[in-house]
Amino acid sequence: MDMNRKRLDGDVPAPLLVTPAHAHCDLPSLLAERAGEIKDDLLEHGALLFRGFAVDSVEKFSAVADQIGNARLNYTYRSTPRTSLGGGVFTATEFPQSQEIPLHCENAYQRDWPMLVAFCCLTPADVGGATPIASMREATQAIGAGLMDEFEHRQVKYVRHYRPYVDLPWETVFQTDDKAEVARFCDSAGIEHEWLDEETLRTGQVCQGVAKHPVTGEKLFFNQAHLFHVSSLGEDTAQSMIDMFGADQLPRQSFFGDGSDIPADTLQAVRDGLNRKAYDVAWQRGDVLLLDNMQFAHGRRTFSGPRKIAVTLSNPYSGHLPD
Repeated sequence: MDMNRKRLDGDVPAPLLVTPAHAHCDLPSLLAERAGEIKDDLLEHGALLFRGFAVDSVEKFSAVADQIGNARLNYTYRSTPRTSLGGGVFTATEFPQSQEIPLHCENAYQRDWPMLVAFCCLTPADVGGATPIASMREATQAIGAGLMDEFEHRQVKYVRHYRPYVDLPWETVFQTDDKAEVARFCDSAGIEHEWLDEETLRTGQVCQGVAKHPVTGEKLFFNQAHLFHVSSLGEDTAQSMIDMFGADQLPRQSFFGDGSDIPADTLQAVRDGLNRKAYDVAWQRGDVLLLDNMQFAHGRRTFSGPRKIAVTLSNPYSGHLPD
């Protein structure tokens, strides 16, 4: 046996820890040789943590990613700042160290998303910086059937306003400085778009509130309404944003699909459901974490000191197209 397996936590869904059985075990080779087994493990557990394989460079991580996913996404129509490290490898979201990133599923604010998210710890933080993960099966149960039905039928509309020096510029989000190219992308993705003036772009898109896992067939809560809604910033900051931009022109906001407001207590119930079964992955240099993006949400704890986590997004899936 060239690898050992161990459940990290028996009380909440947590990664299956995979460690090498001997000192010279090469992770890309192991993944190539045991591809079917690893795929089955990921489907069963939803999260795998490879530790002790010394994957401590972008090049080594890219070699790992070559064995575990296909068709790496370029992360167009972005919602957070990242830096490209080349070859479809990016840094994790570059929000300030003092800002916690709530639990979410990657690209759940779009109609298309990656089924596989891979992380690699190149430099762990001095203090903090864990990546919390949470089972979407557990979160879906905690959110409850009533809200699940409501989000499934009403869906979620994401409205964004792009202005100079506020949030992400449209050139970064759409990875172009050509307004015609933006229009083509929006038309192909079903995104409403309108230039309010020469520098201010408004977009709106209705996406799923609930999605069915293409392999397991489970219906899972799958959206980012709780992240995009201004209430995610906290009461004081939210009011400051409304005072500055107006409730109808916030940099980003979420609604039900028909444009009606989502009640604050509904969004809090979603956050509570996600947080209830969170498990913190405390990084060690060279760790690789694989997540089934529909089975597990992820986030980020606050931290101090240097921290560098590389990410790949792969195995694209379209929730609005027939299987």
